[in-house]
Amino acid sequence: MSPFENVHPALARALAERGFEALTPVQSAMLSDDAQDRDLVVSAQTGSGKTVAFGLSLGAALLGQRNRFEPAGAPLALIIAPTRELAMQVRGELEWLFAPAGGRIASCVGGMDARDERRALNQGAHIVVGTPGRLVDHIRRGTLEMYGLKTVVLDEADEMLNLGFREELEHILDASPE
Repeated sequence: MSPFENVHPALARALAERGFEALTPVQSAMLSDDAQDRDLVVSAQTGSGKTVAFGLSLGAALLGQRNRFEPAGAPLALIIAPTRELAMQVRGELEWLFAPAGGRIASCVGGMDARDERRALNQGAHIVVGTPGRLVDHIRRGTLEMYGLKTVVLDEADEMLNLGFREELEHILDASPE
């Protein structure tokens, strides 16, 4: 029996290439039947593999039975993080995880060149990772199209609320499909 039995095959390949031998408890929990097609609140300690956990959960939702993504257009998933550093860390994790499936990951974070971000969004991305303020800016400018979203991840939602991002989060969620 494979240690990655419930993992999408393309993502299982990425885990094996990265040297994973087993899933962490939070990763296994995210792939359980009880967690499928539901809104989840995930709480686990730093270093427990939460980013890979939600990435694995996204695999089935975004890829379905396909081994590779179709050409990128409007994003299928949006991950919102409170800081540029965390957003870039999440992007790095998702890039290697979705590489075997041909996933294109774009980032939209303050302090980076918005023109480069616009170009990346115009070229298409399967997953966009960003900070609340920059994501709102792209939504208002029409450069981040939300109609294709299948899922939204609020990474460290409590921290975003503590930092005063409530209005931005509401704007983003209001612009998202049901």
